[in-house]
Amino acid sequence: MSDMTGSKALCLEDFAQRRGQAFLRFDYQGHGASSGRFEEGTIGLWSADAVAALDELTEGPQVLVGSSMGGWIMLLAALARPQRVAGLLGIAAAPDFTEDLMWDAYPQEVRETLQRDGVYHEPSDYGEEPYTITKALIDEGRKHLLLRDPVPIVCPVRLIHGMADPDVPWELAIRLAERLESDDVEVTLIKGGGHRLSEPEDLDRLGTTLARLLEHIG
Repeated sequence: MSDMTGSKALCLEDFAQRRGQAFLRFDYQGHGASSGRFEEGTIGLWSADAVAALDELTEGPQVLVGSSMGGWIMLLAALARPQRVAGLLGIAAAPDFTEDLMWDAYPQEVRETLQRDGVYHEPSDYGEEPYTITKALIDEGRKHLLLRDPVPIVCPVRLIHGMADPDVPWELAIRLAERLESDDVEVTLIKGGGHRLSEPEDLDRLGTTLARLLEHIG
């Protein structure tokens, strides 16, 4: 439920401005400044938002950056528009999280709540408001699962993940790297790093990683 005013998005905007490069940040439907209700959103809807932004608001090859759920969205956008994507940078990327980190991990009573009510209000460690998890989010997410098969993305990919991430296990970064068909994949693991990776040293690392990726792409 983070939005485009978060520290990582603003850090990258400043990075791009200092380099004289174009930059786009946006909010998915139901997030931040965008219209819509979060509880009506799905992975398919939000990935369509990303593809629309790519199609309508950018020109030429792009490097997509995604954090957590955004890491799943960037992969789906790259699959939808491979000719437009020159590289990917994921921070605690969480492909397939609705199935592997939610449904499969939920106790039976939570599953029953979702089946009965269609919604579950999951406590959040990042704010007073709980996450609104809908059965539609879980069900629709199954249409976009990636890690069951090789992922046909061949551009350079950089993944940064904290080894103390309580929400998205760092092993998921290794699993994603193994599934990607690209031969140019690098994983950076941060011992003691959490999920947000928004401390000053984390933002410095993010900028350095992106700069090296851009130079590598040329």
